[in-house]
Amino acid sequence: MGLLKMDFLGLATLTVITDCLKLIEQTSEEKLDIETVPMDDPETFRRVFHTALTSGIFQFESPGMRDILRRYKPDTVEDLTALNALYRPGPMDMIDDFIERKWGRRKVEFLLPELEGILKDSLGVIVYQEQVMRIANVLASYSLGEADLLRRAMGKKDPEAMAKQRDRFMNGAAALGHPKAAVAEIFDLMAKFSGYGFNKSHSAAYALVAYQTAYLKTHHPVEFMAALLTAEISKPENVVKYIKECREMNIPVEPPDVLFSDADFTPHGNAIRFGLTAIKNVGRNAIDSILAARKELADQNLSFASYWEFCEKVDLRLMNKRVLESLIKAGALDSFGRRSQLIAAADKAIERAQKTQRDEAAGQHGLFGIFDDHPATAKADALPSVPDWDENQRLQSEKEVLGFFVSGHPLDKYSEKLRNLPGVVDTATALEMKPAPSNGRRGQAPENEIAIAGVIVGLKVAKSKRSGELYAQAALEDTVGKIDVICFPKDYERLAPSLRIEVPVLVRGQLRAEEDAAPKLAVSSVQALEDVKVRLPQNVRIRVPLERASEATLFELQKIIAAAPGTGKFMLNLEQAGEYCVVLEPAGTAIAADRAFIDKVDLLLGRGMVQALD
Repeated sequence: MGLLKMDFLGLATLTVITDCLKLIEQTSEEKLDIETVPMDDPETFRRVFHTALTSGIFQFESPGMRDILRRYKPDTVEDLTALNALYRPGPMDMIDDFIERKWGRRKVEFLLPELEGILKDSLGVIVYQEQVMRIANVLASYSLGEADLLRRAMGKKDPEAMAKQRDRFMNGAAALGHPKAAVAEIFDLMAKFSGYGFNKSHSAAYALVAYQTAYLKTHHPVEFMAALLTAEISKPENVVKYIKECREMNIPVEPPDVLFSDADFTPHGNAIRFGLTAIKNVGRNAIDSILAARKELADQNLSFASYWEFCEKVDLRLMNKRVLESLIKAGALDSFGRRSQLIAAADKAIERAQKTQRDEAAGQHGLFGIFDDHPATAKADALPSVPDWDENQRLQSEKEVLGFFVSGHPLDKYSEKLRNLPGVVDTATALEMKPAPSNGRRGQAPENEIAIAGVIVGLKVAKSKRSGELYAQAALEDTVGKIDVICFPKDYERLAPSLRIEVPVLVRGQLRAEEDAAPKLAVSSVQALEDVKVRLPQNVRIRVPLERASEATLFELQKIIAAAPGTGKFMLNLEQAGEYCVVLEPAGTAIAADRAFIDKVDLLLGRGMVQALD
């Protein structure tokens, strides 16, 4: 009918880009036009796509796509366009071949010479729907209208329509003298890829947005990550993931603070300041009231001088006790005192502030207030003398109002222990694994068995419809994310008390594949991390390559050994490559060959110089 069909997609990524550009202008007064940034910036490709540091990069965040990026190492937007189109069911089967062809490890071949002009840019691989249409046009004399009908038939996988199209394609190709076997193979390839394939214009648009986000992440990382965190502020699991990436990028994420935080995440020098909107129970009206009061003071070169003044300056019709307590639990009022003190004084602070605001509304400022350079309402009254919260209460309060931990994590104090426990993985690694189906055979060690340390949250106990027995589901959270866990009836009765432990635990179990969903961990044991014993090697060999060792090296090694007393025996192999090896067994000295010790020796002598013999 001569009409142009257009698809309009609303993408959150476009909001991230817009917000990032606004933050760049605010922090550096640079008005960046994203449409004019260079499209061939080597640093963007090297730092983001070659290393697969693609959190927040449109269409390139998934574990599978990250693996492809590391192997392919794209250097152009055209490369991104092709990878985006290939990472679909059907075309995905050709990704390994595509990568091998890029690096010259596999020859780029064409079933017929006529295909070279169509598939040369995609290394001989059918990637786009436009290529399918062009092949039909060149090899079988399809008009472009007929070629579009072929594309639609392939997409719908209609057997009757496909049979007709196959006959049409084979007859058209035969009329042009093309060999029957090659033409049949080409049609089958077209059918396989066109059913899931992108049109190139669609993939190119996605690749452009991906490149623009990567460019901003490379050259304006603080502004980009702040905009990204703001966009994900309602999804705690994503905020946790992106805060972790900020740390990997050496961008500190500072806790919320009513003296500095805005509603959204904002750049603060080379750091990012937490946004108040992320705090549960603190509505936008309350936040606007805090910001307005802060601006009023800032105009006088002042700021909130105390907890009491903060409550007096903010509109208490918008900030009730629940809002105040949420701010305290999130750490947003830490500048005024310890959280336990602030909570204990909350009723008094609100009562006092309400009286002050009523007096001001009535025009009563106190008889002597006009002669006082420091009004009574601004004086920092002593806060109650109460015990401080312990670490667990502080972190759990943060989790309650933010959905995650900010000032630390319950696992932090176990970081060294976890480094010395073999076979322990984090939740992100577990979710990227591809577990094989269980064999279900008795008497055999379970396959896909792993161990993860974390905190059990969201425990739900239910009754099996089939057997009537109880089972449990929950999530296991660590410093990088969370994974769903399930405890089947056969294990639930034994593990029920352990599943309710509120401290960090080590969970062992079988990683189970889930159709169209992330894998789950079927729990077989739960142990409090505090009770887990670390077994260090009791016999260690330390190899010292003499060609690289000086007197200073040996002196430094002696210091490392002296700083790691333990129960393990060790021997020194003084090696001269190709000539001799002198073995020394120092008497009266024993070591603790933990990961910290091994890392120090590796740094001094080279990797692999410490060998456990038991």
